[in-house]
Amino acid sequence: MSPANLFQYGTQYSDKNNTGRSSALDIMMRFRLIHIALIALGSLIITPATVQARGAGDAYSFLDIPTSSHVFGLGGTNISIIDDDVTLGDQNPALIGPELEKQIAVNYMYYMSSGNFAGVRFGTGAGEHSAWAVGLRYLNYGKFDGYDEFGTPTGSFTPSDLVIEGTYSRDITDRWRGGANLKFAYSSYENYSAFAIAADLGVNYYDDEHDLSLSAVLRNMGGQVKRFDKRYNRVPFDFQLGYMQSIGSSPFQISITATDLTRWRIPYYEHKQDQDDSMLIYHDGFFTNFFRHLIFGLQYQPSEKFYACLGYNYRTRTDMSAYQASFLSGFSLGLGFKTRGFSVAASYAYPHKSASSLMVNLALSIGELMR
Repeated sequence: MSPANLFQYGTQYSDKNNTGRSSALDIMMRFRLIHIALIALGSLIITPATVQARGAGDAYSFLDIPTSSHVFGLGGTNISIIDDDVTLGDQNPALIGPELEKQIAVNYMYYMSSGNFAGVRFGTGAGEHSAWAVGLRYLNYGKFDGYDEFGTPTGSFTPSDLVIEGTYSRDITDRWRGGANLKFAYSSYENYSAFAIAADLGVNYYDDEHDLSLSAVLRNMGGQVKRFDKRYNRVPFDFQLGYMQSIGSSPFQISITATDLTRWRIPYYEHKQDQDDSMLIYHDGFFTNFFRHLIFGLQYQPSEKFYACLGYNYRTRTDMSAYQASFLSGFSLGLGFKTRGFSVAASYAYPHKSASSLMVNLALSIGELMR
């Protein structure tokens, strides 16, 4: 069993507790990695996005963690933001274009007390109708102590994920743009490692006269090249649709992003405490499934130099209902400022009573500074 599937193991162990050293060794190796997997899953849950694994065999859900704090503030997934921001390319490759002027951006996410996710990306226009970008992301889950099947310490280790990616986009017409991402993902969890290749294809339609943006993305098409073990883990393929538009002539914009459109049912369990009794309630109704596909955002942008945004992800809120959700579960906030050639942005979410997440972006437009 690979680290990506240790949670499935937890539901089966009580029926498979066989004796023997080989069985004990297998069990202990799994439990040595269960803490890593919990941290990894936690990093996905606290991101206000649909970055949960989409099946028992899925892995590499960290590919869906955004690198843009603007996106993070609008709910964690947004494929229709119109801005000269190179970090938007990991959401939809069609969101970068020739308006980029040799822009370099760094991002950092703080998770709880030990998780640190960081990245750097560079992008620039290529002629009048094209653009390209390259980036690197590193996800570090902190230091863990290892033990063998007898409880003997084996030393500490640091589980991590690394993503190297390239993006290309091109204008199709005055209002249509298409793009592609190519991603190489490497995971290292103690003595286990795996490697996968994935690609995104995206299109965007933008009507600047009505400030209307529409997008579609085929996300994470690809597969695992090197496995953790004998079991094959899928890359979390997704089909997404996005809408963003100004509200009349006001400085407010609304956004709706639909995710996980390759399936309808996304049920969840809600934890209920009744005096001394505890129970899990299963939810799988029409409205539950409908709204768990959608992420809503509201943005106030009086000028190109400032924005404030609010996101709401019903899926994050309902997922946390079985894990001591906070009052703010599902909500996220973001702020961004720009000056000539420089921008800074930050966003924050508090989905769990014992965990919060902060993301910061800094970007420098070399081409704009040199003009």
